Amino acid sequence: MTQPEHHLREDLSELKRRAGIKSQIVLPFRKSLSMCKSNIFVRLGRSVITASGIFLGIAFLSSVLVSSSVQATVAAGKLHSAVAVGMTAQDKADSARLVWLVSMSLLVATIGIVNSMLMAVTERYKEIGTMKCLGALDSFIVRLFLMESALLGMLGGICGVLVGGGAMLLIQAMRNGWSVVGQAAPVGGILSLWLALLLAVPLGGILSILAAIYPAWRAAKMPPAAALRSEF
Repeated sequence: MTQPEHHLREDLSELKRRAGIKSQIVLPFRKSLSMCKSNIFVRLGRSVITASGIFLGIAFLSSVLVSSSVQATVAAGKLHSAVAVGMTAQDKADSARLVWLVSMSLLVATIGIVNSMLMAVTERYKEIGTMKCLGALDSFIVRLFLMESALLGMLGGICGVLVGGGAMLLIQAMRNGWSVVGQAAPVGGILSLWLALLLAVPLGGILSILAAIYPAWRAAKMPPAAALRSEF
């Protein structure tokens, strides 16, 4: 029996004993969160691979947000206006190309998470079977996988914003000066640069949750006996 399975058996057995004899049980949210954190650290290598997809996608998105915001400030005439106005058409073409690249990078990151979560389900067959044999609800299995994926997505999003956005801020500051970076134009003419970067963090969590829906559903629908007989 692996370490995660041993902890799961102890936690679920204790809760079942306290609640009395029931066919199924539901763990509190705090306990579910604690189990998710334990699973992430126990499978640290797998967790890093899963989070790296969101990290790269959000890092690229953040760098594009900073770059486009500073370039829009320059094009508006706050710095080097004579040069920037002559490149307006080219800037629009570059902006459309960057939007396409960001969309594709986020899509690839989401697909990568789906693949990683499906493999995580495969290697945790016996753990899932143990939880279901001890009375875990299908909804609990789904919640466990979605929470784990959301945590990884948020961590990847935070690291992506810090690395991608921070690196591009330094580059733009060296090229145009900190004054231009401080006066960065709103992204898309709506959101400030800093708010857009802040919203990129929950975006990583949302994409991770969406990517984990199918793997979580598949894990919840596994027959306990078949899961326990697995050789994985």
